[in-house]
Amino acid sequence: MTRPTVPLAGVLGTHVAHSLSPRLHKHWLKRHGLRGDYVPLLVAEDDLRSVIRTLPRMGFVGANVTIPHKLAALDIADHVSDRAILIGAANTLIFREDGLIHADNTDGVGFLSALRQGAPDWDPASGPAVVLGAGGASRAILSALLEAGVPEILLANRTRPKAEALRGEFGTRIRVVDWIQAGNVMEEAATVVNTTSLGMTAQPELRVPLDGLVPGTVVMDLVYNPLRTRLLREAEAAGCTTVDGLGMLLHQAVPGFERWFGMRPEVDEAARAAVLR
Repeated sequence: MTRPTVPLAGVLGTHVAHSLSPRLHKHWLKRHGLRGDYVPLLVAEDDLRSVIRTLPRMGFVGANVTIPHKLAALDIADHVSDRAILIGAANTLIFREDGLIHADNTDGVGFLSALRQGAPDWDPASGPAVVLGAGGASRAILSALLEAGVPEILLANRTRPKAEALRGEFGTRIRVVDWIQAGNVMEEAATVVNTTSLGMTAQPELRVPLDGLVPGTVVMDLVYNPLRTRLLREAEAAGCTTVDGLGMLLHQAVPGFERWFGMRPEVDEAARAAVLR
């Protein structure tokens, strides 16, 4: 397959009109003087396979995949990375020159990069992590924390069986706690991560009691709309180091951009400003 003279990439999903990814990739393309474009692609679930198979013939070199297509993309791809298999979802597709489609998941890498950028002194071995939520985002965060060397993860979900299922997959370093006990176990934690949509604009608030937070704990919320959620505001008031969710969105995009456009971009204040304008 001949590579296009103007490479294209985009984000595939059923709710992509307000995605921040096009702003980010267009910023990087302009900043580095690269030819190319990145566009939102509204794709129904029934059309996903045919669209993905057609995109390379239209000049696309790859795509991001968002809700609800992350799982289905695994079955469509010709090759799937080990980390995408472990997480059980793909968020990045690379259309190779030999015509094959490679699926990867960069959410865990993006999470750790954002965490380390926002909390430079974070030490994964310093103590347990409390993770709120057992959905798709949680799988990437669990995998990343375990690989980084967190000794134990206290996992709480509103429906306990989902958390138990993840413990069965990820192993005994995960300890499941009841949702109503999540606030109490925070005093044991060196790291707290909210992977749920609770606290997001137009979603219910995160109602977990936060009096267990102690100074020095690193608290990250994957929600980035609003940037300063109730969790982060109260954690900051308790003397914790806080990290907002925008950094993960930016950092998870880096590997895909590098593969598609041939240059590794930086996640800096200019990139943040580009998506927040």
